[in-house]
Amino acid sequence: MTEPVALAQTLRDASRIVARVAAGRSLADEFGEAAPGRAARLDLTYGTLRRYGRNQALVRALARRGRPAPEVEALLWCAFYALESGRYAAYTVVDQAVRACGLIEQWSAKGFVNGMLRSFLREQGSLEARIQADPEVRYQHPRWWIDLLREAYPEQWEAALAAGNSHPPMALRVNRRRIDPAGYGTKLAATGIGAARVGDDGLLLEQPVPVQRLPGFADGEASVQDLGAQRAVTCLALADGQRVLDACAAPGGKSAHIVERADVALTALDVDAARLERLRANLARLKLDARILAGDAGSPEHWWDGVRFDRVLADVPCTSSGVARRHPDLKWLRRASDVPAFAARQGALLDALWQLLSADGKLLYVTCSVFPGENEAVVTDFLARTPDARRAALPDDGPAQLLPGPQHDGFFFALIEKRT
Repeated sequence: MTEPVALAQTLRDASRIVARVAAGRSLADEFGEAAPGRAARLDLTYGTLRRYGRNQALVRALARRGRPAPEVEALLWCAFYALESGRYAAYTVVDQAVRACGLIEQWSAKGFVNGMLRSFLREQGSLEARIQADPEVRYQHPRWWIDLLREAYPEQWEAALAAGNSHPPMALRVNRRRIDPAGYGTKLAATGIGAARVGDDGLLLEQPVPVQRLPGFADGEASVQDLGAQRAVTCLALADGQRVLDACAAPGGKSAHIVERADVALTALDVDAARLERLRANLARLKLDARILAGDAGSPEHWWDGVRFDRVLADVPCTSSGVARRHPDLKWLRRASDVPAFAARQGALLDALWQLLSADGKLLYVTCSVFPGENEAVVTDFLARTPDARRAALPDDGPAQLLPGPQHDGFFFALIEKRT
């Protein structure tokens, strides 16, 4: 076990972030680049949010006089996670959490925090039996999310929820224009990084590592990309000479993969001009080229040049429920009403992009969602109202829906071809 001297400061910083997330702020806005204590702060913040439902239940079970102030409650959540993580001695967590009360200017809460944490340590056995009856505690997801997955995947929903609470895998995509996957795997092994070959261009690392440790990363030999996301380019059925549109392209992982794999004329489009800067930087590092446009895929009249595309990648905005383990705040910020709201936008994007596809062209519809309302339902409705659209088999013969698991996140793929 480790007992950092600055645990009180780390608890202070993490609890402030968690409190802002609980109030509706995105976790993506909270972390900058490397700073002292960042790793410990990340662990406390992400770990606490992965167990958000459990931590709330613990406060409810232990607070005899009602909920404390939001800042104090967030501190308790972080302290509960620190106690259960096994990284710190129990007496250290209690002492440092009490000290952190002063750091968040909640001096009067010191006795309350001390009593809550000591009660937790005394009553752990009975507490567990009391709180596990709550599905949000047992599965660490909102009840509506649990219900949707149980209905959609009667045999797999518990495994999918468990994966959503796990640490995500780290996978690499090898840039075949610079080096072949086997050769890059050899370079990884030479630096002590274990990896297994998965798919055409992928390597699954045994343990996540900072990108600075990856050989040749700065020279564009590899990129970090989930294995599920890498499947998109395989399912596009690319061929040299095609005109291709990546309609929701930023930050550019799939765009880069497209031009790594085939000599095509790629247009990378995104509505967010600021995020396109990341796409430009990614392509520059990989020494790749594409036509980059800022524009709304749903309003092509503002950016389209009138020449149709042979392939369209529609990696549309969604609830991101398939990648929630990478964003542990997301499942608590989402609402059930978000699913039909996204579905309406997704249908409108399909209608708009379909007009840009050439005869015999193919559109690949992709989401990083596990909710059928954003996936099969959207595609089924589109096919019903679009006479010249037909669902095609995926080129890799895999399932349309990938649920999150040990090797990849959750994604949905549907290939739709235009009939002449």
